[in-house]
Amino acid sequence: MPIEQRGVDTIPEEERTSTPRDLVAILLGSNLCLGVIVFGWLPPSFGLGLWPSVTAIVTGTLIGIAFTAPLALVSLRTGTNLSTSSGAQFGVRGRLVGSVVGLLLSLGYTALTLWIGGDVMVGVLSRLTGLPDGGASRALMYGVLAACTVVGAVFGYRLLLRMSKLLAVAMVVLLAVGVFAYSGDFTTAAPPDTPYLLGSFWPTWVLAAVAAGLSGPVAFITLLGDYTRYISPARHGSRKVFWATCAGLLFGLLVPQLFGTYTALAARAGLDYAGPLVEASPGWYLIPLLLAAAGGSIGNAGLMLYSMGLDLDAILPRATRTRATLIAAGVATGFVFLGSFAWSAQAAMTSFVLLLTALGTPWAVITLIGHLRCRGKYDQEALQVFNRRARGGVYWYSAGWNLRATASWAAGAAVGLAAVSTPLYEGPLLALTGGVDCSFILSGLVGGLVYTALTFRTAPVREVVLAID
Repeated sequence: MPIEQRGVDTIPEEERTSTPRDLVAILLGSNLCLGVIVFGWLPPSFGLGLWPSVTAIVTGTLIGIAFTAPLALVSLRTGTNLSTSSGAQFGVRGRLVGSVVGLLLSLGYTALTLWIGGDVMVGVLSRLTGLPDGGASRALMYGVLAACTVVGAVFGYRLLLRMSKLLAVAMVVLLAVGVFAYSGDFTTAAPPDTPYLLGSFWPTWVLAAVAAGLSGPVAFITLLGDYTRYISPARHGSRKVFWATCAGLLFGLLVPQLFGTYTALAARAGLDYAGPLVEASPGWYLIPLLLAAAGGSIGNAGLMLYSMGLDLDAILPRATRTRATLIAAGVATGFVFLGSFAWSAQAAMTSFVLLLTALGTPWAVITLIGHLRCRGKYDQEALQVFNRRARGGVYWYSAGWNLRATASWAAGAAVGLAAVSTPLYEGPLLALTGGVDCSFILSGLVGGLVYTALTFRTAPVREVVLAID
């Protein structure tokens, strides 16, 4: 299989051979991994029992899908990734906002997947072979996983799609067997010595809904276009692509996260997940657990690293996608070591997803508003101006920046950061929201309202393009 040569350039019609079924496969197969499973552990680690954890995850996931899935239709029309597509709203240089947000999201989730997957693999090998469960073993495992991940990311979309189709079947079987493996120790009560993280039930439940449920779909706000740009709008309608996105996100996120909740309660996993998960595993399930940790981590991190390479390629047009992917892999591996040896897993995960949600939500809202206004009609050539190191086009705005959209995103992000509640940082607006984290709602609402107000009398670029034609 040849290495993919496409970066963020427009995919030609003859190469757009994927189907909505492929979209479901890649969203399902790539998410059945410990990097997603571990989010199901967060609600129990916050002090919630079975049903509060399940309702928080399901509620957050459904809200997140309703918000995120329409973004898949943008790249279906533009033929390029979402951060580049957002140049229609932010300007061909202003779309760097989306590239940076996407890079940070993919960076964090790649590091998290390698971190958790490596820890579980070392724990399993320690039980099976007596391998020392220390820093040297973990560092070696992180390196091995990162190297395998790079191979998939460099070869690109076609290889990752094949891996996802295989993982979609294999991981469902391994997780189904895991439900039986941990059934003997299962309990509906929260792990011992885990009081409500925020002091009372409802603020903690809302935090779990955002950090564990909502964060899953929001992680894809810049990623969905990486896959839908390979689907032809001439052969597959927007409705089919939308519902395929919803199905892929729903099953691809709820299955692993609810498995994470189930195993966290069975393993009594409080402030750590990987260690108790391995310790509670019966001996006969250690090999399947090792396979799940290795295969799932490589599949998920490979897809995230592929997206990182595209976003870095968009930021540095002179770099090839392959070179950008290798740079991104090195940075992500560095974050794995910081996460493993310097940070608390619970605090790092929660803070990361909440802060990135506050930054990414207003960007996604503005991109969706622009998509609705132009009715899905884009000038594909004009979107590529920055990548070709040229100037001009209908999305040039002011020196390549739409200052109104950028200011709207900045306003929404600032309000979101001021309303966030994490173990490491609490925003000043929490005093007005009763201590409940409303950063997702407020950041998206403020960003969308400011953008609508600033552009109320501005005709959509679609109309300008039609007038020129």
